[in-house]
Amino acid sequence: MPAAFLGHGNPMNAIEDNRWTRAWRAFGRAVPRPRAILVVSAHWYVHATAMTAMPQPRTLHDFFGFPRELYDVRYEAPGLPALYEEVADVVHPTWVGADLDSWGIDHGAWSVLRHAFPDADVPVVQLSVNALEPAGRHLALGAALAPLREDGVLVIGSGNVVHNLAAVSRAMPDTGFDWAQRFDEAVREVLLDRPVEVAALDGHPDHHLAVPTPDHFLPLLYVAGMAGATGTTAELLVDGYAHGSLSMAAYTVGMTPLRLEDDDT
Repeated sequence: MPAAFLGHGNPMNAIEDNRWTRAWRAFGRAVPRPRAILVVSAHWYVHATAMTAMPQPRTLHDFFGFPRELYDVRYEAPGLPALYEEVADVVHPTWVGADLDSWGIDHGAWSVLRHAFPDADVPVVQLSVNALEPAGRHLALGAALAPLREDGVLVIGSGNVVHNLAAVSRAMPDTGFDWAQRFDEAVREVLLDRPVEVAALDGHPDHHLAVPTPDHFLPLLYVAGMAGATGTTAELLVDGYAHGSLSMAAYTVGMTPLRLEDDDT
């Protein structure tokens, strides 16, 4: 089973038709049907490592100031409580809490899943991003999750390689600032050749602008860790920028590179 990192960007992508959403749809059509989907989303960034373990997770609208249409979206995929024990076992001795009622499926997850798996008929669980852990621990946790791929679990990291909301420019709808492009290209070079080194990019001169907070970058480390654990590298699914300071780059691991047709891009 492949793994993927999907740059989700603006929540409006959930209800729009654009080159990013068409790439996510192409990805969903190309992967074998998963037994379950495990999402590491930038938007469940808390002081603990936890996993949703409820049978029917709710759709979370964890944003504000958007059109009513976005708040009306429901992604009603089932959960898979039994997967909690499997994840707890493969990542041991890391402790994972079972979340029965505080979280659900946040927009970092459903904004991409409603395009990749529009029928919402594959069980979905989320794994939190522990804000207390350093980058190396997130990379190692991703590596520990690698055996799940052999048992039909699709692991998706959802965030953005470059995510600086303070620098958003509406005058740059589909391009990136020079610093955003430099950091994005540095990440791409590492992922396509030596993914386990991606955590070291906190020393890149543009890191402070590209990653002012780690929440959107850390999901990428889970996918990079899985690549390293299986001796593979990442493949670019789609790239590009939004509003100057967001990278929309998406990567896959463990699958043949997709040739996106005109109607996918």
